[in-house]
Amino acid sequence: MLRSYIKAAFRNLNKNRLYSFINIFGLTVGLAACLLIGIYINHELSYDTFNANANRLVRVTMEYAQAGTVNSTATTGTKVGPQFKRTFPVVEEYARTYITHRVIQNGDKLFDEPGVLYADPAFFKMFSFHIITGDAATALDAPDKVVITQSMARKYFPQDAAHGNENVLNKTLTLGGREVRVSAICEDVPQNSQIKFDFATQFLNLNNVQDETWWTANWITYFLLHDKKDIPVFQQQIANYMKAPAVRTEAGLQGNDYLTFHAEPLTKVHLYSALAGFEPNGSITYVYMFLVVALLILMIACANYTNLATAQSVGRSSEIGMRKVMGASKRQVFMQFMGESFFITLIAAVLAFVVSILLIPCFNQITGKQFTAGVLLQPLPIIALLLFTVVVSFFAGLYPALVLSATQAISVLKKGFTFTGGNNLLRKVLIVVQFSISVFLIIYTIIILQQMHYLQTKNLGYDKGYIVVLPIGGNMLNDFKSLKDAFAQVPGVESITASYETPEYVEWGDGITAIDEKGKHVVSLNAMPVDLDFTKTMNMQLAAGRDFQQSDFGLMDTANNYSNFRQPFIINETLAKKIGWTPEQSIGKTIEKNAAGPVVGVVKDFNFSSLHDPVGPLVIFLSREMSRNYMIRINGNNTQRTITNLEAVWKQRVPDRPFNYHFLDDDYNKLYQAEQRSSLLFSVAASLAVILACLGLFGLAAFTTVQRTKEIGIRRVLGANVSTITLLIAKNFLQLVGIAILIAIPLAWWAGNQWLQAFAYRIPVQVYVFVVTAIGTALIALFTVGYHSVKTSLMNPVKSLRTE
Repeated sequence: MLRSYIKAAFRNLNKNRLYSFINIFGLTVGLAACLLIGIYINHELSYDTFNANANRLVRVTMEYAQAGTVNSTATTGTKVGPQFKRTFPVVEEYARTYITHRVIQNGDKLFDEPGVLYADPAFFKMFSFHIITGDAATALDAPDKVVITQSMARKYFPQDAAHGNENVLNKTLTLGGREVRVSAICEDVPQNSQIKFDFATQFLNLNNVQDETWWTANWITYFLLHDKKDIPVFQQQIANYMKAPAVRTEAGLQGNDYLTFHAEPLTKVHLYSALAGFEPNGSITYVYMFLVVALLILMIACANYTNLATAQSVGRSSEIGMRKVMGASKRQVFMQFMGESFFITLIAAVLAFVVSILLIPCFNQITGKQFTAGVLLQPLPIIALLLFTVVVSFFAGLYPALVLSATQAISVLKKGFTFTGGNNLLRKVLIVVQFSISVFLIIYTIIILQQMHYLQTKNLGYDKGYIVVLPIGGNMLNDFKSLKDAFAQVPGVESITASYETPEYVEWGDGITAIDEKGKHVVSLNAMPVDLDFTKTMNMQLAAGRDFQQSDFGLMDTANNYSNFRQPFIINETLAKKIGWTPEQSIGKTIEKNAAGPVVGVVKDFNFSSLHDPVGPLVIFLSREMSRNYMIRINGNNTQRTITNLEAVWKQRVPDRPFNYHFLDDDYNKLYQAEQRSSLLFSVAASLAVILACLGLFGLAAFTTVQRTKEIGIRRVLGANVSTITLLIAKNFLQLVGIAILIAIPLAWWAGNQWLQAFAYRIPVQVYVFVVTAIGTALIALFTVGYHSVKTSLMNPVKSLRTE
């Protein structure tokens, strides 16, 4: 019996090649999408779970209010870690961390390494970064020690690493000007870790971290608690402690100002926290979106199978009748068709597995991950694929199998199997579902792409194009002015400045006191130290006053213990408005931030953070000592030649540091990586959904046209033209597509608006998007159905009338 079922399945596949291709192709695409997206979702949900102490680890974030403005940041001051361990018994260990670029020197070789971690000695006790060689307990117990990953061991000590990791221990490197020795080698950091590093050295090797302070929040602090149940207890203890009068006085808090900290479970940070740490956080919302997209594509493929399998039953009436006459029971016929469904789905599953392996590089581009083919060979993906195969084959084949097995033998042999009642209704429902999903994805994708285009083209208040960013480090500040002048002389350079942070994302939180005839105004804001020519280089516009100039350094008199020191400021329009000044009134007013000084200019508002957030108050102050980046505007006429000339100057003037540069617009684009990946995903998903829906409609239209061949021949003999016949056949399908459009449009409008709410600056949802999508979908459906109608209409009517 089984052999008979297999033969019947093969014969059916061979006989109906078009429908078999549509079914297998659709199921392959659906299963491949589920498999790949399942890998991504599992990766996102597994963030930091490799740590043995994951359920006892927390990240502490900082919240503070000044002058009525509440600010939150993932970073803390240096005091939080040691003070909380001294104060709260629930704390077992703490680790303050910081990741930055550092120049690493080995002999005469120089490398600018981006993954240098500074951490307290307990770091490797708290986190499960596997130490291959060395002792985790003592790896960071001295300032001259450094832990390196296996990759770095092979990069810096290839000959020693080839003969065993033990040979690399105690080898020396120069890290940021300090000689350190390799104390341990750890495995490369897993992809699903928030903390990614290549080198780890002691936290106290950083400058200005020896003093414990609540403020100067530049460090991310983690705590290991004694028990996971202690997390809510720890949070309550923090809240009570920070309200104590002695702590408030120590932190310099007055009135309604406050400072507190929040404990976030480590495994929740990546997907649920609004505060990014060492890398941009993921989003549980995008995880759900990816999952829904995969299931929607699979639903379309299953709908295709159900539709076409039911439709094909017309051509299998004789087979079904003969099986019943020969004694086949209802159960046997049911199992035959369920077996065929499983057989087809199994073929699709094998193809989906192969396709998924081939698509790994493309999938990595969409998700920004670095998956390899090996991730698909793990037990979980294989078991999940087999489970999907069984579930999909069951649900896709259930209805056709029930319909066909329930057919009475005598009725089939008399008149064949026909579409009646529920069969027609099911087909219609499935077509509506397919095209509803397709139209929804198309509209939603267009909204995302329009918003992404808006983010790329919006006037930010400055020009981010053709800005080359060069890092400042080591002894470069000692030669700052002459180095800046040398870069300015390079052909193609239009202007040059320097700053602590680049303007696309200013994190420095601060506060100022503005003084006028009405008294003092305390404002919490962002602050930005810059060098001369900042507004000029950024092509910013001044609403009043002037840019910083050389004479302003004369105000910054450091003699007599800074007794005559005056700090010049430029403020933005939002800050002036918040204080109660017009731009013109602001010029000459006094602001105090550590030191008092005059407002010399008011810059027009520019976006100095993600467009998810509105422009806030900002103060820009003159300071070369805090500069961390040169920003060089080039004319773009010959970008590569200009870069080459900048590199030549760098190698001549800064021989102890490698030349590494990037463009400011690359930094800006990184702010929207999640949205860019989402737009790419939905573009692919919408395309697949339309292709699969049209393939299903194509197959169904082909079958329907064949069934109406004689009718078409009669109509042709009676004088009907091709367009009339085409519209006659397409009418029913277009009505279903129209219903699908009416269902999808309000859902897409709601979903698109919900997504846009995350942006303070966003596009309006345009009506034409829905109109164009509706017309385009209807035309695609018309052409899909019309192909068969036109082809049959052009046949010789005599031949059509002979067809039975």
